Amino acid sequence: MAAPSSSAGFGGMSTDNAKGLALAVSSSAFIGASFIVKKMGLRRAADSGVRAGYGGYSYLVEPLWWIGMISMIVGEIANFAAYAFAPAILVTPLGALSIIISAALAHSILQEKLHTFGILGCVLCVVGSITIALHAPQERDIDSVREVWDLATEPAFLSYATVVVVAALFLIYFVVPQHGQTNIMVYIGVCSLLGSLTVMSVKALGIALKLTFSGVNQLFYPQTWAFALIVATCVSTQINYLNKALDTFNTAVVSPIYYVMFTSLTIIASVIMFKDWDRQNPTQIVTEMCGFVTILSGTFLLHKTKDMNDSTGPTLSTRRTKHASQTAFAIEVLPLKYQDCVDDETLPLSLPKADNHYLMQELPLRYKDLNMT
Repeated sequence: MAAPSSSAGFGGMSTDNAKGLALAVSSSAFIGASFIVKKMGLRRAADSGVRAGYGGYSYLVEPLWWIGMISMIVGEIANFAAYAFAPAILVTPLGALSIIISAALAHSILQEKLHTFGILGCVLCVVGSITIALHAPQERDIDSVREVWDLATEPAFLSYATVVVVAALFLIYFVVPQHGQTNIMVYIGVCSLLGSLTVMSVKALGIALKLTFSGVNQLFYPQTWAFALIVATCVSTQINYLNKALDTFNTAVVSPIYYVMFTSLTIIASVIMFKDWDRQNPTQIVTEMCGFVTILSGTFLLHKTKDMNDSTGPTLSTRRTKHASQTAFAIEVLPLKYQDCVDDETLPLSLPKADNHYLMQELPLRYKDLNMT
């Protein structure tokens, strides 16, 4: 078993873990902002071409989308560096900070309302992140990228990688064409599955570059370039399907669900490949899981309150048709994926159960009377 990284830092955290923590926090700021800027670019692009959710690529000529993309790249570079210094079980959950930034900016810039309980969800994400950061395992010492390759080619991780690739291909070729536009889990599922393999390969590349810069060249090993090829393939696919998810569904919903699925799968992959929990006692593992459950609770609150406001009573987005008379009107309930595009005629309407029952019984009769006249 490889020895953990030495040089204890603040609060018992190793120097490498502290560097990884700082890089992970800064990356979350850039990535969280990038979601909003890219969404603004996608909206502008949709006004002049085919929406990304329907296979369009007009966003590629939209400057605002590229600004968001650059912000995401900067964040990912910082995240890339973080994986070279700290274990994935520490770095990945800190992505919760990007959810908070994304939700706050979506509330203030995109007018995607954040409920009071959503704010509580953000607080829970912060608390969970701190808990994990304080109890994360130390990074193991690795002297060559070949050691990482040996870990990646062990039967346990090869089995995991095979399941992930098969599941992602099944979603892309059989599920996306039928349910991609209506089920938010489809696009995000593809991103999350491949994302877990991306993180393992990124960590391998980060270790290779760190060793190279320290004087032990790893660039002549074919394993380094194999990891680079995996990263390029998975990242390009992730970007494509993340764009589709952002263009089709509410940003405040995409971000937390993507985080939960991506983080869960990444932790599983890291535990299998790098055997993070082999270097910890049961108390540390349970504490980390409590921190992760706290983060999940926060993201659950963000998700469940996405369409709520602070007023009492349930509300429905309804539209009154222009041809409706005083004695009859049509109600059109807007699906979640189009709620960002509601026009000025859309009004909030609260209907008690009795009124809903009344409309169910009376509207057909009223329309029948109108047709007879």
